[in-house]
Amino acid sequence: MREKRLYLVITFHTTSAAMAMEALCAEKGLPGRLIPVPREITAGCGMAFRAEAEQEQSLLAAAKDGGIQVDGTYKLVI
Repeated sequence: MREKRLYLVITFHTTSAAMAMEALCAEKGLPGRLIPVPREITAGCGMAFRAEAEQEQSLLAAAKDGGIQVDGTYKLVI
């Protein structure tokens, strides 16, 4: 069984914003991946971007620079 760790979870209003974040991060070499929104939180589109908690500032800056609107950010043990 995989050990649970602290992650940053970024949520979005739309699926297209979540997919744009995934593409932007892949282009810029930033870590993370799309996941279903965890039960502990709610989001408009049902998809979220998960990354290491320490990456919060760089990921939010990339989203802002890329014109991607973030719904919320959460730090969860998942």
